[in-house]
Amino acid sequence: MESSLDKYLREHSTHPGEALDWVERQTNIHTNYPRMLSGSVQGELLKLLVKISGARRIIEIGSFTGYSSTCMALGLPEGGIIDALEINDELEDLMRGAWRRAGVEDKIRLHIGDAIQTLETLSGEYDLVFIDANKREYCKYYELVLPLLKSGGLIIADDVLWDGKVYADPLPHDAQTRGLLEFNELAAKDSRVETVILPLRDGISIIRKL
Repeated sequence: MESSLDKYLREHSTHPGEALDWVERQTNIHTNYPRMLSGSVQGELLKLLVKISGARRIIEIGSFTGYSSTCMALGLPEGGIIDALEINDELEDLMRGAWRRAGVEDKIRLHIGDAIQTLETLSGEYDLVFIDANKREYCKYYELVLPLLKSGGLIIADDVLWDGKVYADPLPHDAQTRGLLEFNELAAKDSRVETVILPLRDGISIIRKL
């Protein structure tokens, strides 16, 4: 159920367009956890951050049905590229359908497989990283992508408030909550970066490499 706040934010943000409406419908029809979709407001934020930062090379860790990668690709200049990492090969047709409809398929390289293994094969300098995958592995993703990120580059991490579990009293002991707690502490105390958490949807961290 959409909250009154979420409805207001959606209605007063730029509409995402037909291709993203399509992938949202397909995600609701064909997946068991459609709530994992980034959604229009967060998607517009991602697109604007790509534009504002001038990013040309992006890593996305966890593509799901292609919504967030589509948004970021729409913000890329000509010649920009996203390396999209996703472990679930059953979602490939949905992702590629979204990219085709949005006219951005030439801006995205899909890597199917374990994200940590794929990250170890990437090289060169990246401008932006979006993390939205296994919450238990956020710290590992972070340490792997930070050396690939240029000075002034951004890491954007999704779900960092985890339905309020990271600040609950008492704290839950499940592995996903522990992973996010450790990640939030790591980013907040890391002298290599500056960071802020925004309470958008389930929490989003914006981390800038110094």
